[in-house]
Amino acid sequence: MSTARIPVRRALLSVFYKDGIVELGQALAAQGTQLLSTGGTMRSLQEAGLEVQEVADYTGFPEMMDGRVKTLHPMIHGGLLARRDEESHVASMEEHGIGPIDMVVVNLYPFEETVAGGGTVEEIIEKIDIGGPSMLRSAAKNHESVAVLCDPTDYSKVAEELAAGGTTMETRAALAAKVFSRTGEYDSAIGRWFAEQQGAGLRYGENPHQSAGFFPDASPRGLGAAKVVPGGKEMSYNNWLDLDGTVAAVNDLPENSAVVVKHTNPCGAALGTSVAEALERAWEGDPLSAFGSVIAVHGTFTAAAAEFLAGPGHFVEVLAAPDFEEEAIEILRTGPKWGKNLRIVRVPDIGKAREQQESRRLWGATLAQGSDDISAFQAELKQVGEVAVPAGREDDLRLAQVLVKHLKSNAISLVKDGMLVGAGAGQMSRVDSAEIAVKKAGDRVQGAVAGSDAFFPFPDGPEALADAGVIAIVQPGGSMRDGEVNAACDAKGVAMVHTGTRHFKH
Repeated sequence: MSTARIPVRRALLSVFYKDGIVELGQALAAQGTQLLSTGGTMRSLQEAGLEVQEVADYTGFPEMMDGRVKTLHPMIHGGLLARRDEESHVASMEEHGIGPIDMVVVNLYPFEETVAGGGTVEEIIEKIDIGGPSMLRSAAKNHESVAVLCDPTDYSKVAEELAAGGTTMETRAALAAKVFSRTGEYDSAIGRWFAEQQGAGLRYGENPHQSAGFFPDASPRGLGAAKVVPGGKEMSYNNWLDLDGTVAAVNDLPENSAVVVKHTNPCGAALGTSVAEALERAWEGDPLSAFGSVIAVHGTFTAAAAEFLAGPGHFVEVLAAPDFEEEAIEILRTGPKWGKNLRIVRVPDIGKAREQQESRRLWGATLAQGSDDISAFQAELKQVGEVAVPAGREDDLRLAQVLVKHLKSNAISLVKDGMLVGAGAGQMSRVDSAEIAVKKAGDRVQGAVAGSDAFFPFPDGPEALADAGVIAIVQPGGSMRDGEVNAACDAKGVAMVHTGTRHFKH
């Protein structure tokens, strides 16, 4: 990364929130920077005694349409986007009299605040900023040459750099990243509002006092491309959350598999020779927890599967599959008493990788990461202890590793004969998760295999599993005490397998 500083010879300042803008303008003027501005920002700078050129004078094109069109001009965007090291770009600037703009300072119209304040539709529409995001994105794209500020808290740092001779590449890159995060957030808020106007709002969120909505991506896929079969209750916020967890888990499994989820955690899962067999075995893993659950299957949901689910002792909130036989829908709708309320959802993309950016809102910030697309069912199983994996149990180990990937950390899964028989999730201690999984499994823990989403820091967890009857354990490995843990398993006659891949789910 270049350490050269770039002086700011021309800057465009156009902000809704005026805090700190005069001080930044003074810092720019002290370096001999030409200031361009509009509206209230220009007046604030002029009242402070700064010399400012109005954008309309600079472009030779008047502001019009109540300010909707003022900065959307080649003199502005050409000056921002032109690459200074590209001869053809420089030639175009010279041919058309376009001067470079080295800094843009913009914050956006208060769309979110206007919505939150109960503004009218007309007021909200007028607070959709067009020129601001356009300038920010142009400048951010060309951050190699242009500094872009969308957050007043960055003004003082940039002023210090100006005094030192200009902005650094490190700072410009960080500012550009902030811009794309902010404009993405801004556009998402606009998209959510429009979706709500079109009936995509949900009755409420996790709790009745929380508002909520469902907003598919611009190019729908996954749950965004799902189709809810007519009939049944409307999908709720919690239904969508649970369905996401269910589909994510079944995506990692081969065809003819089923996953049963309660509160986003798998409580049942199984492989089978048919969807009906997999569903029946998944339900048997924990029938008590499965009551009132969300279920997804990998494969067409058949009439035979529907006959099982419509039988006594079953109740399901949401059922998802890539496709449904018409007879299966008829059985579910007319058979059980709860069938008329069942949400039936076609998710054509079941079995495909998510391959997307995941994000989570924090208080005043957004966390983002790529999705965990490594298929745990395809993991390489590396024997690390002296005890060999029992013959024919590799698929059980793979299923165990899939399920801990989709259980909340710390997580332990117990699998036997292609079905989940016990799970412990969301505990502060991995030993606690192991004990819960063993309790859930009951007698079925004898001869089961265990999966762990992360390494065991001490031998106590594997020893508790071994003492309960577990015969093989699969985990990522990577602990300082792996040798000690493996030795403890050897002493207990338990096979230890590493995959090398952690699957935390917070």
